[in-house]
Amino acid sequence: MIFTRARRCQTPFCFALSSPMSAAQTLVSIVIPTLNEQMQLERVLTCTREDGVERIVVDGGSSDGTAETAHSLQAERVLLSSPGRALQMDVGYRAASGDVLMFLHADSWLEPGWLACLRTALQDPRVAGGAFALRFASRRWVYRFLELGAWLRARLGGLPYGDQALFVRRALLDAQGGIPLVPIFEDLDLARLIRRNGRMALLSARVRTSPRRYEARGALRTWLRNTVALAAYGLGLDRERVARWYRRGPGR
Repeated sequence: MIFTRARRCQTPFCFALSSPMSAAQTLVSIVIPTLNEQMQLERVLTCTREDGVERIVVDGGSSDGTAETAHSLQAERVLLSSPGRALQMDVGYRAASGDVLMFLHADSWLEPGWLACLRTALQDPRVAGGAFALRFASRRWVYRFLELGAWLRARLGGLPYGDQALFVRRALLDAQGGIPLVPIFEDLDLARLIRRNGRMALLSARVRTSPRRYEARGALRTWLRNTVALAAYGLGLDRERVARWYRRGPGR
């Protein structure tokens, strides 16, 4: 099942998306930014090993052998970069061969059937990009609450976070010159880019993610911190200052 959020296009570029692509011909490039994620790589690279999928690991200077592990697990491309999620995403985008870019966190993994669901969504030329349904890898009730919040934020606000495996047509990134090198909110910028240029597809296929960052600081406390950061984004506050505040303490 695929939900789409209709948006009025604010630029004429959206009409450039009107040429349908065959599901069988769509090459999907998955960019996985990493920093000391050796223990997470086998799962994320295994779940994304599919025909017509290019997996690009962009390592930000890990000291635990992440890049070497990515090579041993036969990622199609392993690149080295300075640390910083936006920078690593941009490096991966520039090296990618796909018509569609997906940005997947290293501690997340896609459930079976994800590729068919994605390609079905992309057969609608009005779809500029989208995100998957979020599921935390925990049975604690608090994470069901957080999943509901993520669904409402994506469905009603059109702002899925990066842990929902955002995907976008390459043409949009080409038109804006790549991923802006911002210190925080690169995922929300990408969601806004999608909404400005077409429809955002919210897929029923799920991406599971580790709750480790929530566990490190406390689930509700982390949710509150994220909510404050989202408000700061909406108000247009200085990103450098928000990033410094957001990254203080454990769990980052």
